[in-house]
Amino acid sequence: MTAPETPVSIDVDQSIWERFFTVAPLVLIGTRDSAGVADMAPKHMVTPLGWDNYFGFVCTPRHKTWQNVEAGERFTVSYPRPDQLLFASLTATPRCDDDSKPVLDELDTFPAPDSGLPMLAKAYLWFDCEMERVVTGFGDNGLICGKIVAAYAATDALRHSEVDSDTQLNNAPLLTYVHPGRFSVINSSYSFPFPAGMEK
Repeated sequence: MTAPETPVSIDVDQSIWERFFTVAPLVLIGTRDSAGVADMAPKHMVTPLGWDNYFGFVCTPRHKTWQNVEAGERFTVSYPRPDQLLFASLTATPRCDDDSKPVLDELDTFPAPDSGLPMLAKAYLWFDCEMERVVTGFGDNGLICGKIVAAYAATDALRHSEVDSDTQLNNAPLLTYVHPGRFSVINSSYSFPFPAGMEK
């Protein structure tokens, strides 16, 4: 019998998240400031909030994204494709002294049909969200929670019963962020072994 591996204790008096790899989606959050200037920023601490149409992401009040969502009570979510990785990364470029972010002028975007906020063109999935609430108290960060009021998907991203899941992922692979500082492309998968009778 193989001896069990002894876990290594990690000091929780400091942030632990740089000590190992974790996998997350990579999205761009679209907002607009009070002067009407569009902004997009990458986020990976993102998640559905339950089985209904709610979405949340972690941010800090220091960031323009947080300030814009609080002011406008609206945001969009774009899921970039793997070939859009570079542009997604560049949206994290620091702002200039005049508070501008010139790299955003190079992004191919379109206005969300309902809110007019920016969405990344040629992504595979988009949400238009109304701010539901902001939950603070996680150190310097908080969770911005939104209700998805409109959702859109590229044709090749929609699941169809007549298309094998592996074939679909091969034809339309997913971009993931592997924290810290790496990324991955998912173009194959396996059926999850759910136990009989399991419910949501």
